[in-house]
Amino acid sequence: MVSGYKLKSSIPYFKQTDYDDSLNKFQQALRFVEYTYIESVTFESMVDDAIKGMLEGLDPHSFYIPKQEKKGMDEQMAGSFEGIGVEFNILEDTIYVVAPISGGPSEKLGILAGDRIVEVDSQNVAGIGITNSDVMVKLKGKKGTKVRVGISRRGVNRILYFDIIRDKIPFYSVDYSYMIEPKTGYLKLSRFAETTYQEFTEHMAKLKQSGMENLILDLRSNPGGYMNMAQLLSDEFLSEGKLIVYTEGRTNESKSKYTSTSNISSFEKGGLVILIDQGSASASEIVSGAVQDWDRGLIIGTRSFGKGLVQTQHNFQDGSAMRLVISKYFTPSGRCIQKPYNKTSKKYNEEILERFETGEVYDESKIKFPDSLKFKTNSGRTVYGGGGILPDVFMPLDTTGRSNYYTDLFINGVFRQYALKYADTHAEIKNQFSNGFDYARRFQVTDELLKDFIAYGEEKKVKFNEKEYQTSLKLIKMLIKANIGQRLWNDEGFFPVLHQNDQNISMALKLMPDAVKLYETGKFTWKK
Repeated sequence: MVSGYKLKSSIPYFKQTDYDDSLNKFQQALRFVEYTYIESVTFESMVDDAIKGMLEGLDPHSFYIPKQEKKGMDEQMAGSFEGIGVEFNILEDTIYVVAPISGGPSEKLGILAGDRIVEVDSQNVAGIGITNSDVMVKLKGKKGTKVRVGISRRGVNRILYFDIIRDKIPFYSVDYSYMIEPKTGYLKLSRFAETTYQEFTEHMAKLKQSGMENLILDLRSNPGGYMNMAQLLSDEFLSEGKLIVYTEGRTNESKSKYTSTSNISSFEKGGLVILIDQGSASASEIVSGAVQDWDRGLIIGTRSFGKGLVQTQHNFQDGSAMRLVISKYFTPSGRCIQKPYNKTSKKYNEEILERFETGEVYDESKIKFPDSLKFKTNSGRTVYGGGGILPDVFMPLDTTGRSNYYTDLFINGVFRQYALKYADTHAEIKNQFSNGFDYARRFQVTDELLKDFIAYGEEKKVKFNEKEYQTSLKLIKMLIKANIGQRLWNDEGFFPVLHQNDQNISMALKLMPDAVKLYETGKFTWKK
């Protein structure tokens, strides 16, 4: 309301009466509810709910941030926070550990994916309607402070207690990078935050020093973030003067154009392949769209999310904020990749689930775009707008090898726990390999090791199923090896193992010569 009063001077005279009448109506409604509602309510909560309702009626990406949640959201974009170091979800009114953050205090103590946090400092936190903001308050805190957490772990008939000393937890944008082949580098980018460009250039410099001439940039499941980071990243790949992205909105301030410059040019030449999937959104789509439209590199994977809206944040004096969509962004060819949102927010969010139900993520022929959304790249290749980035090479989602037995092993943390045990009792392995890459190439999961793993799983109450075991054997062997490698060599012993069985990465390596040809000639004619 205070913001509303400040805006009154800029509202045209003929609308002033309507504005005052509407504001007066809102104030009357607040007072009426406060004085006559059956239960006590506060102005603060009612105004919060009113703003939420107002924004929910606009589009799926404008939203209100309560002051209790704003700090946590800011920290995720800033690059670090202080706490116990776990990614969590609230499922069935219980705090469920999705994964401990690598190198954080929880991982070091042995907290596992699948653990359920049921007590914090002797207070029950299960089945009480706990919220995300409540969890933040209880688990985050200053570095060096202690919190006692009670864990319920499947297969363990007692509560496990961990005394965790909070520490600074980094939120890295670059998960990992390495030379996947003698002349080809791999870089996984998980978000576009304040430190993204700095991290990216540091990793790129190391890769180039190692002889990198070609790059696989992995943007799968990258939800986006800061638009300026996407512009800087795109500038690394495009020569001077090329349009990266432009925005169109109702006000002059929301209209802008961004072009590549000459002072940012670390990788304008060489083969470039970008991996995307249905979780790649926003800033990820800006980079992918610019690279695709200028025929700079190949895009491989499944159709991206389809978020082409630009938001700005307004901070309120009480510490809350709202993010408001102010414009749409367009790729150099004129594509707006925003998917339709003339539905309810729930249906909009369920559109990704529809892709699984229709089979689109498994079969390219299920993807339907009208001819009105056709655009042309710089060399004349056909691309589409209006629903995400359609890759140059479609790779179906790989679900082979999944079974209930495999899933039970995974969610119960058997792979991680077994790797801890195995690494502790087989210290000699560290001397058998020169580094994690050597381990990834040469270590073999033997039949004897598999028998030991199966027995360990049964100890952890995961019942063995021969048929499902055979279905998932390849996946099981891979995750055993990857987790042991991670315990001994961190990410250097983990990602290279996973990538040996990654069909998208295999296709990227296979098509790298075509990516070089595309950059040099603007032509890509490969077919499966």
